[in-house]
Amino acid sequence: MSSKTKQTGIYLALLTLVATLGGLLFGYDTAVVNGAEKSLVDFFISKITTDHAYAVSMITQYKLLVSTVVVLVLAILSSQILKLVGKTKGGITVAVLFVAAIIWIINYVSEAVPTDAALLQDTADSIKGFVISSALVGCIIGGSISGFVSNSLGRKKGLFICALAFCVSAIGAWNPDGFNFFFIQDAYSFVIYRIIGGLGVGLASALSPMYIAEIAPAESRGKLVSFNQFAIIFGMLVIYFVNYFIAKSGDAQWLTETGWRWMFFSGVIPAGIFFILLFFVPETPRFLIMKGKDEKALAVLSNIVGEEKAIAEIAEIKETLHEKSSPWLSYGWAVIVIGILLSVFQQFVGINVVLYYAGNIFRNMGFDTSSSLLQTIVVGVVNLTFTCVAIVKVDKFGRKPLMIIGALGMAISMILLGMTFYFQTVGLVSLILMLIYTAAFAMSWGPVTWVLLSEIFPNSIRGAMSIAVAAQWLANLIVSWTFPILNDNKGLTEMFHQGFAYWIYGIMGLLAAFFVWKFLPETKGKTLEEIEKFWKK
Repeated sequence: MSSKTKQTGIYLALLTLVATLGGLLFGYDTAVVNGAEKSLVDFFISKITTDHAYAVSMITQYKLLVSTVVVLVLAILSSQILKLVGKTKGGITVAVLFVAAIIWIINYVSEAVPTDAALLQDTADSIKGFVISSALVGCIIGGSISGFVSNSLGRKKGLFICALAFCVSAIGAWNPDGFNFFFIQDAYSFVIYRIIGGLGVGLASALSPMYIAEIAPAESRGKLVSFNQFAIIFGMLVIYFVNYFIAKSGDAQWLTETGWRWMFFSGVIPAGIFFILLFFVPETPRFLIMKGKDEKALAVLSNIVGEEKAIAEIAEIKETLHEKSSPWLSYGWAVIVIGILLSVFQQFVGINVVLYYAGNIFRNMGFDTSSSLLQTIVVGVVNLTFTCVAIVKVDKFGRKPLMIIGALGMAISMILLGMTFYFQTVGLVSLILMLIYTAAFAMSWGPVTWVLLSEIFPNSIRGAMSIAVAAQWLANLIVSWTFPILNDNKGLTEMFHQGFAYWIYGIMGLLAAFFVWKFLPETKGKTLEEIEKFWKK
């Protein structure tokens, strides 16, 4: 290996490392609730079933917040609909959706606060799901505006916004009662700070892999983009350890009152490091060329692939950027629908139920709090290990085989896990099935989905990736919000012994395998420009 080649390899590795810190913060911020989930319920939610005045205030504000979330999500969907199908057809669709939403909100807000114990518990479970998954509201917003941010401010400045959002969220979630400037219950002050963090996660989920994909040579792009997923999982594993050691630092009462706060505050450290390191990385060549800064783009590419290849690659990039803001349907519906379904299936297989509620699941298996957090670390280790398998194999075996094998592995393990709950034989086999499920996801739908999303959208409609990212976070919110309702509902528990939800995720795994086999194109070894030509056909 020549000295010049070695230098370019080191430079590319350093750029990738900095960009993947966005992924690390993504994993760190989303998984922190795993260790804090029980404490948050005890601190904010448990009083709902015992204190009527508190219940009235919490439920009333909850309805208003949910209504606000519905309007926000609908506004996001509306902007995407208008961009896709135009002002006339899109305007009619949006109008119908808003009228339906207003009718629903009026009926929902006007409902009386339940007094029946069972209904009150169901509402408390719903609030629990909302508080635990609240960051995902911000993720939807961040994902939906990622195209605008990346194209107007740039990939690098967008990552700066991510780092700032993570810092603000970590500090606010640490002390939501002390920093409650919103004149609402402290639980919902916490929710707002989590939404701010989610905004950073949503942006990072699109911008980090986009940054890596746009600096990486075609022959190593899949591996390098997969490192972003590695960083996400590594961030999760780090916070699992942090949560475990914080929980071991005091008794249950201390954990409920104080311990969970330090779990969230710990995120300031990686967020601060990320913010500082971003000053030392360049903007991506593709964005620089879009803005007419060819000389800067050439300098960046020369450091990555050498000057000779850089000149040729700039010419190729320019060829695909002649339409800087093509209509999102310029390549038809196929690329849009495939991107959305990739994102939706990645969440509907239930992975974030495991990542957010693993402690809850292990407690249902009979483990105490400390053992549950320790088992969560095991899940994190398995997740990280098999993500490494995907990184090594994604450019060798291809995207489709890994995705199909992973989907079938998840489907079988989830269906069997549901059966262990249904037949009340929960034990070591259940734990093994959860680990198999995690491994199947980690070697396939975890990293490879992000590789595909960073590859399949042509340069001239790269902003349309925001639809897929927003769809992913919306699907994540739906799954994470509804799990406590499905898992703790008295009627479903009596009938299925907490196995019902896992069967749903298993069926989704089967559908995901069929979708990939039937509709997904293989992108292994193709340049971004070659993939664009495929959609033109």
